[in-house]
Amino acid sequence: MKSKITGTTMPVLEIGLEPGDKIIAEPGEFSWMTPNVKLHTTTMAAGAKGLFGVLGRALSGGGLFMTEYSSSGGNGLIAFAAKLPGQIVRVDVQPGQGYLIHRHGFVCATAGAELKMGFQKSLGAGIFGGQGLVLQQLSGHCSAWVELGGEIVTYDLQPGETIQVHPGHVGMFEDSVDFDITVMKGIRNALFGGDGLFIARLTGPGKVWLQTLTMPNLAHSLAPYFSAQETRAGAAGGVAGAVLEGLFGGN
Repeated sequence: MKSKITGTTMPVLEIGLEPGDKIIAEPGEFSWMTPNVKLHTTTMAAGAKGLFGVLGRALSGGGLFMTEYSSSGGNGLIAFAAKLPGQIVRVDVQPGQGYLIHRHGFVCATAGAELKMGFQKSLGAGIFGGQGLVLQQLSGHCSAWVELGGEIVTYDLQPGETIQVHPGHVGMFEDSVDFDITVMKGIRNALFGGDGLFIARLTGPGKVWLQTLTMPNLAHSLAPYFSAQETRAGAAGGVAGAVLEGLFGGN
């Protein structure tokens, strides 16, 4: 199996499949593939064992079903394009060395991956649209690819070394890192500082990947343009309706 990541701002991951290779991903996530790549949708993938395993994976953002991709009749190719500006990172997962990734970070993995909920906390309506913070735990024995938003800043935290991060900028970290959510210090800072009520605390040892672009920030930046477009569309519709009413009469 060979993989290649092409592009910068909106990268795409291309994986060359040889007979016997298998890739798992969420249903409908692939961008293009050769005709000899076969799909098999199942609940029993990514380490899910029984009903509770499937539900745990779904709550973490992985969904009830997963799709397995394999090639037949020769080598095949499958590609996964980024869903927002950012980067795609490959990680090698081994027993005893896993990762926690943000809810929508998992792209795909080779057979042997285990995906389940690693952390969940409700942060209120002020952050993430009331969905709270959910982290997926990626473990097992596999190669996996993770999508992170914007640019990536990494830190190798030493034992006892701590960094405090806005929860949305936590992209991925090794499971040796201690992770916790704390309340912003100072009532005035929490209520009027504009940085939210909560802050993530990551303590080493282990590597941390921080992402500069978050989905809430991207949505917030685009919201004024959608509102303006809807206003213009409504105004245009109102003028057109008035013209038609004047021509044909309205009863």
